[in-house]
Amino acid sequence: MTDTAIPYALDSTLALPPIDVETPCFVVLESAVLHNLDETIKAAGGAHRLVPHVKTHRAPWIVELILSRGVTAFKTATPREAEMVLDAGASEVIWSYPTLSAAAIKRVIGLVGKFPGSKVVGLVDSFEGLQIWVNLLAGREYKNLALAVDLDPGMGRTGIKPGPEAIELAQSVDRALNFAGWHVYDGHIQDADIAVRERRCLEVRNELLALLAKGSELGLRTALVAGGSYSFAIWAKHTDARVSTGSWTFSSSQHQHDLADRHWKVGAYVLSTVISGRNGTVTVDAGSKAISPDMPMDRRFAGAEKIVGMKEEHTIVMDPKMQPGDRVALVPRHACTTAYLYPRALVGTAAGKWEYRDQLGCER
Repeated sequence: MTDTAIPYALDSTLALPPIDVETPCFVVLESAVLHNLDETIKAAGGAHRLVPHVKTHRAPWIVELILSRGVTAFKTATPREAEMVLDAGASEVIWSYPTLSAAAIKRVIGLVGKFPGSKVVGLVDSFEGLQIWVNLLAGREYKNLALAVDLDPGMGRTGIKPGPEAIELAQSVDRALNFAGWHVYDGHIQDADIAVRERRCLEVRNELLALLAKGSELGLRTALVAGGSYSFAIWAKHTDARVSTGSWTFSSSQHQHDLADRHWKVGAYVLSTVISGRNGTVTVDAGSKAISPDMPMDRRFAGAEKIVGMKEEHTIVMDPKMQPGDRVALVPRHACTTAYLYPRALVGTAAGKWEYRDQLGCER
């Protein structure tokens, strides 16, 4: 099945809240999240090897749930996410966002002093970035602060290319501060074919193992955090790295299609109401301000047969099963950017109750 033929009727058994709800509403199914967590821990080789990214859910209660399963370290994208996991009691947070924004780095340095019992790891991918950290610390020493070097495995977004310059940067970190090791995110490897995905990941692995071996000869740490949703299990199988993924939390319509081998369940959706119908189409009250705004318009969610058009507050779809007044579950193609739109979620709890729980929404 091609990517353009993603099945839109993914799961007709998704539980709808049996209460009056203003829509659009972000709904989370706790039992599915627990199932996904257990599957992910197993694929990672144990809770001690899993460093889950919180960018998907940005919810304190989910961090606490993950901690209760034995996970102790988390990846974050923003200073506010880092603060959230430290507040929840995490013993380690990796701020996996190499930046030249001194203001953002200063916020994270502030967390180092606020949570002296937890380890805070930042990323650098340039000598300029390292110098900002050094300047802001101004001679202060924090035993619980360290920096890792971010490597670019071919994604072309952030990270330094594996090679002599990466070794030199790591040595500079080691001299100036505490060197935590290496980080790599291979998010460009998204092949639905498992064999192709594994082959491409192993090519990256081989290049990185050579780099780590060279670094080890020079006295550098070889600790590595690697992978994403498509690759973390491959890294876990073929290396001793700690591994990271974020989208396991809720899965998504894209991952239900591409990553059936992970056995994740849909853990979140946007509850929407069909508000109008005419000329073979219906309109739902979930537009680009409600679901996956970063995805191609015709593939922003599953749950309708065909997306015809979308604006901020409305989406026009073609689906003969839908009638005005119906409530429908729309499964995001990208759960991360959907959860980001909501400061709270309606949670169907594992105990069978429905209650609203806070999350960060768009706080950064």
